[in-house]
Amino acid sequence: MGEAGGRGAQLKHTGLRPGWTTGACATGATTAAYTALLTGEFPDPVTVTLPKGETPAFALGAEELTGSYAMAGIVKDAGDDPDVTHGALVRATVRLLPAGAGVVFKAGPGVGTVTRPGLPLDVGEPAVNPVPRQMMREHIAAVAARYGGTGDVEITLSVDHGEEIARSTWNPRLGILGGLSILGTTGIVVPYSCSAWIDSIRRGVDVARAAGRTHVAGCTGSTSEKTVVAEYGLPEDALLDMGDFAGAVLKYVRRHPVDRLTVCGGFAKLSKLAAGHLDLHSARSQVDKSFLAGLAEQAGAGAEITAAVASANTGLAALQLWPALGDLVAAAARDEALHVLRSAPVVVDVLCIDRAGAIVGRCEPR
Repeated sequence: MGEAGGRGAQLKHTGLRPGWTTGACATGATTAAYTALLTGEFPDPVTVTLPKGETPAFALGAEELTGSYAMAGIVKDAGDDPDVTHGALVRATVRLLPAGAGVVFKAGPGVGTVTRPGLPLDVGEPAVNPVPRQMMREHIAAVAARYGGTGDVEITLSVDHGEEIARSTWNPRLGILGGLSILGTTGIVVPYSCSAWIDSIRRGVDVARAAGRTHVAGCTGSTSEKTVVAEYGLPEDALLDMGDFAGAVLKYVRRHPVDRLTVCGGFAKLSKLAAGHLDLHSARSQVDKSFLAGLAEQAGAGAEITAAVASANTGLAALQLWPALGDLVAAAARDEALHVLRSAPVVVDVLCIDRAGAIVGRCEPR
């Protein structure tokens, strides 16, 4: 009864070692480089503060200081996650800008540039996602306050061999050209060994049931967890970090029922569930835009919208074209979940969210 549940307990149960995102590494490298520009010395190791308050210290893998710029590099450690960027050297080159210029991001060698709509960044921008940008801005401001800088800098991010590594990712297909993306919402890479994580999901259901929880939520990550807590006030031990393993949650809950299951995740991931995929990982299932176009057509979208959805670059781009898709995907994902649950006495609802955690689709519990 007193056993802990939730995301942290699941990770501890797997025995897998977490790692650091490219965004966390870029923040550390940026912090070290800007500090060196202002003081003449690189902090090594350099400590950063992540969005949830963790304070990892990173050893520098490279450094260079000249009269016009400072560069620091950090080797990414992805922990026990089979991440293609594990071991990559993430570099930040920082140059001072005139007062009032703010923080400017640029893509160096090995970091991609956005060339198509449908991503959380404008076309032409370096592929540095919103949370890492915010982390770097905050650390630049802190270093400026400590050492008397203005905080106006140009940050050029690069990843050694990043363009080659990116060929093993979805970046080229998404129109992110020239290299990798600088990613991460928490700064921490949660490792997903299929067997270990599925076992942790089962343990999470057991803990929730033992605690008397009648409403649990299967979440694809930390952003969806926050949304579910804000929406339903669920306690930590009612939250199941299912990652990409929607099928594992549904099959175990089928055999060990709870009264209500909420499934919450990004619109694109849940569109895969809606289309019948139980493994939502990008390497093993894809967003089916023709399926989304079919939903739109059934809901009364005209031929022009239907065709545009079918040819959209990403799931997010399809949603922007026809916002009603959010509720349609939620309902279809619920119905697929009920199909997997068979006749188990479980009521299901689904919340689709955007990258910021805003609800873009929902359906009635059934």
